[in-house]
Amino acid sequence: MIRFEQVSKRYPDGTVAVDELSFEVGEGELVTLVGPSGCGKTTTMMMVNRLIEPTGGRILVDGEDISGVDPVRLRRRIGYVIQQVGLFPHRTILDNTATVPALIGWKRSRAKARAAELLELVGLDPKTYGPRYPAQLSGGQRQRVGVARALAADPPVLLMDEPFGAVDPVVREQLQDEFLRMQAAVRKTVLMVTHDIEEAVRLGDRIAVYGQGRIEQFDTPGAVLGSPATPYVAEFVGADRGLKRLSVTAIEADDLDQPPVAGQDERAEAAAARLRAEGARWTVVLDAEGELHGWAGVDELALAGPEGTVGELAHRMNSWVPVGAPLKQAFGVMLQHDAGWVAVLDGARFLGVLTPAKLHEALRRSVDADAQGVARDEVDFDSVADA
Repeated sequence: MIRFEQVSKRYPDGTVAVDELSFEVGEGELVTLVGPSGCGKTTTMMMVNRLIEPTGGRILVDGEDISGVDPVRLRRRIGYVIQQVGLFPHRTILDNTATVPALIGWKRSRAKARAAELLELVGLDPKTYGPRYPAQLSGGQRQRVGVARALAADPPVLLMDEPFGAVDPVVREQLQDEFLRMQAAVRKTVLMVTHDIEEAVRLGDRIAVYGQGRIEQFDTPGAVLGSPATPYVAEFVGADRGLKRLSVTAIEADDLDQPPVAGQDERAEAAAARLRAEGARWTVVLDAEGELHGWAGVDELALAGPEGTVGELAHRMNSWVPVGAPLKQAFGVMLQHDAGWVAVLDGARFLGVLTPAKLHEALRRSVDADAQGVARDEVDFDSVADA
């Protein structure tokens, strides 16, 4: 959808902002451009809508060389979100959101309907927030409106320049979550500039790590964190890149241990005898459909009367995560509940448990799989969990 072919930007004083840059952003892909201030990432993005003109090379959008496209017409079909948002203070939120559709000739009723639809998509009730003015919204709410406005004319391409940088960390994380949810629904081709490697890793399908005017590495978040291409990239992503990688490594069924299991309708004394014979001190408790009911200690079960059932003695399971969640989420749940493992569910169905050893193994498999270009289940090594 967006292709750079040996693109350069040189200024009259000899400054080279971008030097023969070549890369491609696929349709529906979100690519983050990350690097220190002054490295050329914002210049790169602004050349896509011709707010800055390149001095060499070609930029193509949907196969068309943009140098031959009227800049105003080009910008009206490319969404643009900036850190300062830039809402018109004298216009309502609904009118702000409908700005581009109105400029390109949509009927007022259609533009307003589209604006209301987009406000709802970004989590703002149009009936509540549509009549308000920018000064009546929080910073995070204004940022949501900026995203909605950029999407209002349904552009195929979205450019975002530090879109969540002007809000506090808690709101920033909420906005990132909301944007990921929205992107999963609309699948725009997105080029996003950020200086924050954690944001780049969390949001990007691929990351372009900038040096000075050049891309040092262009790869998936997992590959950038697991196999930095140069010492510069390794230093930029940080010595804690293993921890950062937890946020982009999903939990898979093959990562899990299978603990002892008891049915909630089993007699407690009989279950305790069976579990003790297996050397178990606790058990996961499931219902007849294999859905998680809780957990129970074997000693508690052994003390139950002859009519007691496992389900009656089960404790609520607070430490659980869905399959496909990032390892970071599982690690956080372990710490929050001071737990030695977390249950992993597919919907309500119990799949197994993730232990610290298995979490470490999953992370190692992910790194090795990227390095070898194979699937995680094809990676073989000595497991800490089996030691």
